[in-house]
Amino acid sequence: MKTIDQTVLKNIVGENNIKTDPSDLYAYGSDASVHHAFPWAVVRPENTAQVQEILKYANQNLIPVIPRGSGSGMCGQTVPIHGGIVLDMKRMNKILEINLADVYCRVQPGVIDDDLNLALKQYGVFYPPTPASSRIATIGGEISNNASGVRSVKYGATRDAVLGMKVVLANGDLVTLGTRTRVEASGYQLHKLMVGSEGTLGVIVEATLSFVPLPEFRCMGIANFDSLQDAGETIGDIMASGTIPSMLELVDSVAIKAVNKTMNLGLKEVAAALIFEADGMVREAVDYEINKMTAICKKHRGKDIRSSYDSKERAKIFLGRKKLFPALSKYDDNLASTSLADDMAVPYSKMAEMAGKIHEIADRHNIVMTAYGHCGSGCMHTKILMDTRRKDQWASAKKAITEVYEFVRSVNGTTSAEHGIGLSKAQAFKIEKSDSLNMLAAIKTALDPNNILNPGKISQAPENWVTATNLRYSVNS
Repeated sequence: MKTIDQTVLKNIVGENNIKTDPSDLYAYGSDASVHHAFPWAVVRPENTAQVQEILKYANQNLIPVIPRGSGSGMCGQTVPIHGGIVLDMKRMNKILEINLADVYCRVQPGVIDDDLNLALKQYGVFYPPTPASSRIATIGGEISNNASGVRSVKYGATRDAVLGMKVVLANGDLVTLGTRTRVEASGYQLHKLMVGSEGTLGVIVEATLSFVPLPEFRCMGIANFDSLQDAGETIGDIMASGTIPSMLELVDSVAIKAVNKTMNLGLKEVAAALIFEADGMVREAVDYEINKMTAICKKHRGKDIRSSYDSKERAKIFLGRKKLFPALSKYDDNLASTSLADDMAVPYSKMAEMAGKIHEIADRHNIVMTAYGHCGSGCMHTKILMDTRRKDQWASAKKAITEVYEFVRSVNGTTSAEHGIGLSKAQAFKIEKSDSLNMLAAIKTALDPNNILNPGKISQAPENWVTATNLRYSVNS
């Protein structure tokens, strides 16, 4: 292990903003993924100048630097597998500007998504890419993973909302990328390159984001299905019909059982349910969209269909989906919910087949998998529920992951829709992008020649990391 000069770092950020206590290092060694590894130090900068000085020091001494927000990533993006400095960006949490005339805001990377939307709400606008983890997720982390959420079907993902940014490169240089205008026609779109790069190309210290008006009307509906196939075909029909839902979510029988057990919601335990929503400034237009989606649900044997404009009723309809992620851990007291193959995307016409394939693979390998997600964006989430103490369950999970992604590639899908690659999905990503890996490596080398920025992630991730020993679970031999 390289030696870190704590005196240098303390001179940059102050003694209280460097952590080397083993308990702190342990806590910063994992995120929401299955992985864990110890950093050598945690450093908490307060401004751009401090970030520049930290990177200059790290680059000169070949010390890895892992930028981190709240640690809500599910794929091991911020796990320091080569040690080094975890750069905790949460102190840089200021909303710098809200410009209504030019329809943008400027924020530091540590701003929490919900805090940004609370500030925007008073002006009648909102930042729409919001993921399910918006109560804790930072804007910097969302940009690094190109996060999206339930309304991405209409409003797009983070990449669609980023107009520009300021980034500190590996050598400490500060660069301004993108613009504060809605269009930029010339040159390489370097700010878009940074979105989804998971901290491997630079450290984002400021972002310029677009926002949209809050709709005057929102109507949400739900339909139950006795067949996962019927629910999947409904998704494809809705998206091909010209309808523009502001939300289209799928939950399967495993998900429904989990939220019923955890929250006693009394939902009908059917094969699947679709939650759909339309929003807009004119009620008649919202009615049109809701009626069209309702008719398509009925066409595919959807039942118990209801919808409402009332905010309390909408909250009740969405509650099970909103609380689904934590609820899955209560599906079976002997099983843990793990994020492994968890956010692939497939064409709309393959959503039904994808959901069925997930269940078929799980049954064959004696594990439990759920199919749910932002199906209006083509995004299919799944979690693997298994006894993490058993080595054979990890072996089964590995086989299941391989088969899931083989199917995804066979239907021209993609490895990740919104959660990123990190460590968990690196092997599938490398297979999918095999003919462009050299381009990725060349970009990384050009911007980070000493490979200090979050090394060992995405295309650099080691093989077989999922079943390696660096897990945050105790696995019996």
